[in-house]
Amino acid sequence: MKKQINHWVKLMLTACLAVTLLSACASNSSDPSSGQGGKSSPDASGDKPVSISIITEFNTPEAPGPDNPVLKEFEKKTNTKLNIMWTSPNSYGDKINLILASGEMPDLVKVLDFNNSLMRQMIKQGAFWDLSPYLKDYPHLMEYPEATWEKTKIDGKNYVIPSVRPSHGGPWLPIIRQDWLEKLKLETPRTLDDLFNVMKAFAEQDPDGNGVADTIPLLPRNDLGWAEGVLNHSNGKWKETGGKLIDTTFEPGTREALVWLNKVFAAGYMPADYAIMKETQSEDLAKAGKVGIYPNTIEAIWRVQAELIKTEPQANFLPLSYLESDAGTYAPSSPGFSGVFLIPKSVPEDKMKRILALMDYGASEEGFTLACFGIEGVHYTVGEDGFKTATDQAFKDSVSQSSFGKVFERSDPYLWAYRTGMPKELFERNKQIVDERTSHSVDDPSVGLISDTWLKIGPDYTKKMNDLKTKIIMGQESIEAWDRYVDTLKADASYMKVIDEMNSAYAARKG
Repeated sequence: MKKQINHWVKLMLTACLAVTLLSACASNSSDPSSGQGGKSSPDASGDKPVSISIITEFNTPEAPGPDNPVLKEFEKKTNTKLNIMWTSPNSYGDKINLILASGEMPDLVKVLDFNNSLMRQMIKQGAFWDLSPYLKDYPHLMEYPEATWEKTKIDGKNYVIPSVRPSHGGPWLPIIRQDWLEKLKLETPRTLDDLFNVMKAFAEQDPDGNGVADTIPLLPRNDLGWAEGVLNHSNGKWKETGGKLIDTTFEPGTREALVWLNKVFAAGYMPADYAIMKETQSEDLAKAGKVGIYPNTIEAIWRVQAELIKTEPQANFLPLSYLESDAGTYAPSSPGFSGVFLIPKSVPEDKMKRILALMDYGASEEGFTLACFGIEGVHYTVGEDGFKTATDQAFKDSVSQSSFGKVFERSDPYLWAYRTGMPKELFERNKQIVDERTSHSVDDPSVGLISDTWLKIGPDYTKKMNDLKTKIIMGQESIEAWDRYVDTLKADASYMKVIDEMNSAYAARKG
């Protein structure tokens, strides 16, 4: 298998990271413990607890520790011993590729990119369990939307458990300091031109009132695809036109977005080093109270606001419901999942079933509440209206949908409206925004489709394309360089084959 690993993956395998992760994976995946499968709610009566190792990301300030009370409660409820390898979102994809390439994997592996080339290659080589014959025995997993299970099939089989998320409300759109808008008497922006004018005001009119021109109008978190989406009326690389998939690389809106972003950068409205900022670095800047516009998910911005209101009680981030252009109104939908879980074939069948039973419990109402809210009376209290209010202990124990909720998940349409500690009035406002986004939603028609050619050449093309976009935005290349690059792609037989293969797959799915 290793001989077939792509060259770009091999380059990532640094010795230092290999020593750290491979030793951890080897120690976690070698446990031969197994138990009975097919139970939707495994109990602790009699059987020896099964040891299960998991790797996942987390977005809380600290990862839960091995003695975390929520972790212990999950172990008690499911008769397991859980070893969760909490991994920073910074370079998570590279670390997962390293683990996949090593062949020494934890018992449950979370991969964020469903089109990960190495993962797809390893599935074809038989490295992971085909879960299709087993899933029917786990009723809470079967409560995930049927469309989500269909979208995550590979060659017609369920090799993965989707990390289920709502279809609406989650994907990134600009989130704006509403208190700054009100102070400067500005309307909520609806177009990119409106957004630029708001940035200009944030830069020049001292919205934080400290007498110093030190605000950051836009902090992009190095992901600016939403600008292309607005102008192309598309959600990602592909859009449907006339019953066929169109590559938005060739669409005029992509070029227009690059011109607009270069205008923003040239005006000094976003950090000069935005392209190399880590996610944690950008979030720390936002928490410092200097950022006016911060693209993010509706619930994740509460991490920033909760910290900021300690020193600026009036601080209030407003997630935009949509943006618009001549192409129409735009709010990107979610594919219904955010990453996928896989069980290596090296895991014995009985243990594989126990892992499914663990995930099934996490997908139950009880398990989901435990994951996202913790233990009642310890991590939250319930008011007469049923609203759960987090205690200080919830923060101390890193209880959140951004920690345990990254593994144990239930289909909830308002999952992206709430974050631990959020007051009810803000939760209700966010639910309204989710509902508004639904009526302006733009789907990605390519979810679940794959081009074999793109699996081979995609990483190199994507990197070159993104590098060129960054250089154009930063003024290091002219927009004419993009025109020339597009012309080379149109003359590139391999690249055009990708478009043909994607359209063949799309036609086959439509029946």
